[in-house]
Amino acid sequence: MLPNMATENSTITSQAEEFKLLANEAFKAHKYSQSIDLYTKAIEVNEGNAVYWANRAFAHTKLEEYGSAIQDATRAIEIDPKYSKGYYRRGAAHLAMGKFKDALKDFQQVKRISPNDPDATKKLKECEKAVMKLKFEEAISVPTSEKRSIADSIDYHTIDVEPQYSGARIEGDVVTLDFVKNMMEDFKKQKFLHKRYAFQIVLQIRDLMRELPSLVDIKVPAGKHFTVCGDVHGQFYDLINIFELNGLPSEDNPYLFNGDFVDRGSFSVEVILTLFAFKCMSPSAIHLSRGNHESKSMNKIYGFEGEVRSKLNDIFVELFAEVFCCLPLAHVINQKVFVVHGGLFSVDGVKLSDIRAIDRFCEPPEEGLMCELLWSDPQPQLGRGPSKRGVGLSFGGDVTKRFLQDNNLDLVVRSHEVKDEGYEIEHDGKLITVFSAPNYCDQMGNKGAFIRFEAPDLKPNIVTFSAVAHPDVKPMAYASNFLRMFS
Repeated sequence: MLPNMATENSTITSQAEEFKLLANEAFKAHKYSQSIDLYTKAIEVNEGNAVYWANRAFAHTKLEEYGSAIQDATRAIEIDPKYSKGYYRRGAAHLAMGKFKDALKDFQQVKRISPNDPDATKKLKECEKAVMKLKFEEAISVPTSEKRSIADSIDYHTIDVEPQYSGARIEGDVVTLDFVKNMMEDFKKQKFLHKRYAFQIVLQIRDLMRELPSLVDIKVPAGKHFTVCGDVHGQFYDLINIFELNGLPSEDNPYLFNGDFVDRGSFSVEVILTLFAFKCMSPSAIHLSRGNHESKSMNKIYGFEGEVRSKLNDIFVELFAEVFCCLPLAHVINQKVFVVHGGLFSVDGVKLSDIRAIDRFCEPPEEGLMCELLWSDPQPQLGRGPSKRGVGLSFGGDVTKRFLQDNNLDLVVRSHEVKDEGYEIEHDGKLITVFSAPNYCDQMGNKGAFIRFEAPDLKPNIVTFSAVAHPDVKPMAYASNFLRMFS
């Protein structure tokens, strides 16, 4: 090699390594978006280094951008087929998406490359267990058409309340404000609600939700206000803080919680029973929209299923899954503001009538309008692109503009993504992301936010807030063993 070429290569390597070191520091500080930008700079200088791609994959995983993580890890493997960390990162991303069989293949490869690595051995064993469990569940599953509703087999009136039970009680069949307040006070002290009353709340919610359309129209009278909250993710003490800042739900202080009530945070049972109880108390005081985490596949991985088994029982796992399939998919406020958990569509011309017509009483499919409502994300560039999550798609400001014009709407409000300030305004002010779980997973350092709309002009007034203290129960405490290994 000529001397000047050697010097040039050395300079490139040095510059790329400098970006990598800065990216590593940003990663350690939980500044994952910044670390991705810096790893990208390292890749731009030296795209043939598998480590940079694998590291960026890890940062994408931290932001739940599993599709991007799989792409980066795959590129690392292409550069160096014997680089075990590439398979490791891809396996972790596959696992996070519930793709256990794909994850198993990657961890088998890690084991082949590093046969004496105890960590790889442990993760492979857990992955094998998860796949075996999945195969067993598939073998004993009943076709949907033949399935009886679990709710039909439950009569909460026959469940005795023990004399020593000292918690909140529902007198008769009506959920009152006093009951909800007492229940929240008990939850703050980490006391559980008696199963009889938990069944009563969830069964009443099922009846309420089944009667609603897939797209709910909300009317806010002139001079009144309406609050939209984003993801809460089992952060009960932050939910209580929202109510302290903005008032309890009531007919004069109505809320819409825009999906992802559960998972990750370890107080998901408390969150969902509180939201459901307010809905039972006064159906017009609170509206609830389905998020991508109101699904069996997510709950199995990210903690809600395990938490329900621990705090309630196995019957509730099936009951919650059934009720989540009854949740509406989107809301429209005063025919002007479209509110949905994820985002917009892979095709133009979707009308509100198309959303109303969706048969939502099922687990979310992997494609189509329902999937995209729950999973899609906005992107800064125009047009459409692949989803960084690996499900749904990314859509640009032109897509948002056309959807609003086609349906005579003014604004899209969605959630689904953690934002440093708790919110982000994009697409020329036509799209707002709102996220209401501050310091997400106890590590992101973000603020939470909610949006107050005043009728009739419905100008969004965004309120931000910081995380509050909670008992020492870590996020993902009830998640699958396998996933906790990567958290």
